[in-house]
Amino acid sequence: MNQQDNPVAITSVRPARSVDIRRRQTRYLLSMGVRTICFVLAIVTTGPLRWFFVAGAVILPYIAVVLANATDHRGSTGPIPYVADQKPQIEGPKPATGPLP
Repeated sequence: MNQQDNPVAITSVRPARSVDIRRRQTRYLLSMGVRTICFVLAIVTTGPLRWFFVAGAVILPYIAVVLANATDHRGSTGPIPYVADQKPQIEGPKPATGPLP
């Protein structure tokens, strides 16, 4: 049995590049949406809560860019060969080795 005859488990395959980009875009847009809300709330609110929203509006763009640039770093070492479990088999009766009656 050569290497090509072994079945391959496809769970080791990385997601498609388009799926990875779409996921990163979604995270970025979500972060920018939260930043916009923080910016609006910083204008509307007063007191210490205002500074919390200002900090969120200032810090979130950095976090959003870092998350958007974080690609999928899982190393693909190639497909993992499937190894079937070796289960014990039932053995039949053993042949008689003595004299027959």
